[in-house]
Amino acid sequence: MKRRDFIKTSAALSSIALLPSCAASKLDKNARLRTAHIGVGGMGAEDLKAISSHSMVDVVALCDVDARQLAAAQKAHPTAKVFADYRIMLQELKNEIDAVIVSTPDHTHAPAAMMAMQMDKAVYCQKPLTHHVSEARAMHRLAEEKKLVTQMGIQVHSFYDYKLATLLIQDGLIGKVSCVRAWSPKNWGYDGPIPEGGDLIPEHLDWNLWLGTSAERPYKEGFYHPGNWRKLTDYGCGTLGDMGVHIFDTPYNALELDVPITIANQCREPNGFGFPEHNIVTYKFPGTPYTTEFLEWVWYDGEGAPKPHPDLDLPNGEKLPEQGAMFVGEKGRLLLPHFMELPRLIVNGQYEAFDVSKFELGEPVRDYDVEGKKHYHQFVDACLGKGSCSAPFSYSARLTETILLGVISGRFPNQTLHWDNEQAQFSEKAANVFLDAAYREF
Repeated sequence: MKRRDFIKTSAALSSIALLPSCAASKLDKNARLRTAHIGVGGMGAEDLKAISSHSMVDVVALCDVDARQLAAAQKAHPTAKVFADYRIMLQELKNEIDAVIVSTPDHTHAPAAMMAMQMDKAVYCQKPLTHHVSEARAMHRLAEEKKLVTQMGIQVHSFYDYKLATLLIQDGLIGKVSCVRAWSPKNWGYDGPIPEGGDLIPEHLDWNLWLGTSAERPYKEGFYHPGNWRKLTDYGCGTLGDMGVHIFDTPYNALELDVPITIANQCREPNGFGFPEHNIVTYKFPGTPYTTEFLEWVWYDGEGAPKPHPDLDLPNGEKLPEQGAMFVGEKGRLLLPHFMELPRLIVNGQYEAFDVSKFELGEPVRDYDVEGKKHYHQFVDACLGKGSCSAPFSYSARLTETILLGVISGRFPNQTLHWDNEQAQFSEKAANVFLDAAYREF
């Protein structure tokens, strides 16, 4: 089943008269927000904790394919109804929920979120927004058509240091930016052999529902659920789709970038199963008011990243932060560590002070529990008609598309791919196969 057919099926399921959507103008400002959570283990548990910490939230439903994770979440929310299948949950409770939080592995983001949006529900979806470029465009389009409140789960988007870096760049601190270099030494790749055979499926796991719309594959202990799916092409998006989304976000937002013109990846040949363990992805973007005529963006991941470069040299021979981004501008460089560290200005090889008082951001916040909730509470407040979201699908779908184009480039090592934004196609036809995927009926 192709993605477009799945969307039609979801639309049919949601054709019964529904309560008003969670668009900011439609919910009473004194109402409480009723939430349903799809995926409540790992990051899903963090999402559940942060969303439910808002005083105006009632957790109505919990869904997970892993019975142990579902039981743990229900202990904290004993009145919530529990489900293994998100489709059944959404159909049965469509008139009892206002917003849906999607915290599953990447391959289930779009199927679950699209079904919820077809039912006029506000959606908070973990990053990266989707597993395929076509899905990102479809989610953006549907959210706009229905005027839904949406937010992608990139919590650092609302953190002090990232907001400050955005203001500094847009204020012209280092002039027009010609290059961004970003890195993470994490390794969400797999260069080993493809596993053979299958193992006994644990009693607590519904393997068919975990696979969802992805191709059928035998269960193999230690390869998929719960922790390693990010490494594998059928389910995750590698390090670029995990840490890359966070680290790309601030430069992407500050420079007001759209999608790239070209993408090239220095990596090993594809193995048809896992992502490369080391990637150097080079993007070329059209210029914006904050960049030179074109912007070069270089991403490094894997053990030992980044590769040494003069743009990354720090004063006094200091070591780079483990993860971060470097803006290279006409008047200097701005280093943005990841995370909860202030950006640093470098001019002529030396650190320089800069004045932030005019931005009226207050003092830096170094409490993750405080900072971490802001992005979630922003979503809840927007659903209740109190403000708006800073990472709606109109923004996060473009960021995700950029990330996914880099992921696709890993299937064509050391080649330059040319992207046509208007047509949503590569000039290299072989690459277009990876923009979409068949959906399995399950």
